[in-house]
Amino acid sequence: MTKAKDATVDCQDNHCPVHGHLKLRGRSFLGTVLSAKMQRTAIIKWERKSFVKKYERYETKRTKVKVHNPDCINAKEGDIVKIIESRPLSKTKKFSIIEIVKKK
Repeated sequence: MTKAKDATVDCQDNHCPVHGHLKLRGRSFLGTVLSAKMQRTAIIKWERKSFVKKYERYETKRTKVKVHNPDCINAKEGDIVKIIESRPLSKTKKFSIIEIVKKK
């Protein structure tokens, strides 16, 4: 289990990895926030390279996921964030933001 770094603002969110009871485990990624318009939810995108054997070249693939954005972290559009997998929080949210690596 990995705990997130302490955030500056205290929050009352039970799904917050810092102040709540959410346990983090599994995969972690660095990504860019595309949208943060939903309540406590953000859309994160990251790119990866995939080798195409037929053409002997690499192609760029993109992944977009919805993540939990706690009140104490409150990532904005354009920020680069670190996310870690957790238990399913809703039908589509299975990751949570644990820190902002770089602000826009």
